[in-house]
This record gives sequence, C-alpha cells and structure tokens, in this order.
Amino acid sequence: MSKLEEALEKANKLRESGRINEAGKVDVARETVPIEVNNKNLVTITQPYSPVAEEYRKLKSMILRKTKKDFLNTIMITSAIEGEGKSVTSINLAVTLAQAIDHSILLIDADIRKPMIHEYLGIEYKYGLSDYLTSDIDISEVMIKTGIGKLVLIPAGSSVDNPLELLSSEKMKALIKEVKQRYVDRYVIIDTPPILSFAESIAIGANVDGIIFVVKEGRAPKRMIEDALNLVKGLNLLGVVFNGVEKTSLDGQYSRYYKDKTNY
Repeated sequence: MSKLEEALEKANKLRESGRINEAGKVDVARETVPIEVNNKNLVTITQPYSPVAEEYRKLKSMILRKTKKDFLNTIMITSAIEGEGKSVTSINLAVTLAQAIDHSILLIDADIRKPMIHEYLGIEYKYGLSDYLTSDIDISEVMIKTGIGKLVLIPAGSSVDNPLELLSSEKMKALIKEVKQRYVDRYVIIDTPPILSFAESIAIGANVDGIIFVVKEGRAPKRMIEDALNLVKGLNLLGVVFNGVEKTSLDGQYSRYYKDKTNY
C-alpha cells in the first residue's frame, strides 16, 4: 500500500471515529464532512443537468479517451494569464470525474500565490500543499475528503516567499511521481498559476502526464496565448478549453462554453 493509499485509509478511519490525531495537527474528521456548495460557477454541483454541466461531461469524456490507453492520470490545468477560469475548470472537471469514476479523484491546488479552490468549495483547512512540502507532516494531514463523490482535495496551504523554489523541489517531484505511479486507478488534477506570469507551472508541467489549457474569450490577446502555448511545446497538451464562449460559436472537440464572471 502506498503512502497516499495509507493516508486515505487513515482519513477514513479518523472520519468514522471522530478522532483528532494526537499531535493535534488537523481535525480530519471535521474537515471531511460533506460540504455545501452554493457557488454558481460550480455548475457540475449546483446545476448538474444544465447545458454547461454537460459541456464539462464532454470534456471529461475527451480526457478519458485520450488518457485511457496508457492511463495518463496526472493532469495539470493552466492558462496564459489570470482571470480565464482555470480554477473553476479544475474543480468542475474533477467533480465530473469523481461522479463518473468509481475511484478517488485527487484535486491539488498548486496555485500557492493565489489559491481559490478552497474558497469556491467553502472549505476551511489548517494545512495544505505548501505545508507538506516545507515540513515533515504526513500527507494525510493535508488531504480532505470533500464528500462530493470520491473527490479528495489537497489545498494550497500557507503562503511562502518563493513558490517557484517549492513547486520545483525534489519533494514536489516525488509527490507527483508518487501519485502517478501509485494512484494508477485514479486521476489527479493539478491547478497551477497562469503560465506567463509564473514559472512554477512550467516546472510542474514537465512532471505531469498531460496539460489542459484554459482560454477565456476576450481575456488574453492572441499573442499572449501563442506565447503561453509555446512554453508547453514538447509537453503533452491534451486540449484547450474555450471559456466564456457562446454555444453557437464552439468548434472542435476540446471546446466548451461557460459564460461567467470568474476572475481566476
């Protein structure tokens, strides 16, 4: 059994018993109760039968087709600049996968500079990814069972002075390698910073199996999008998600439409 599998088992036991670990580091039982999500952007939760939620299911199907043969299970979500909806896309995709697959889906918020996933999901936490990478706490201390299907969240964690150094560290590489090799029956979705603004997304991208690139209509100039895509040249770009596009304007299997006021 891998460390991550042991961590999930430990989290389950703590939730069932209601115990807090003896070090008092985190109340796993409290944090793993099912959450109530009211954010309108998370349509796969709040409006599961809407046309927009259906577009996420199409995205999920595309990813399954492209990754099933070799099971490319670690997927990074990024964008050229902020405000394109990458975090919303990460959550909705993870939720859709969690609803469709009889295995745990691990969602990692690696945008330590501006973490949003815990806010969208309404989750409070004590420790997260950065805390795991900078200390000797067990991985189980940062894994939160959301109660949404089998979706497990690793939130971003405490702010740090140099996220690039942290996310390009050997410990981060080891974590991705662990989930890639040991989580062979599960998908791992990693939300990362905008790729033109911060270099940590490039570092993470070199260690994952595939990349989904989010583009919001009218947000980033074409030149910026091209520059961003050039940065991931040579990596496995699974597809581009078009965000904020009217349904009648869609073209291609990678597209979806989603009109919102998401800022990140």
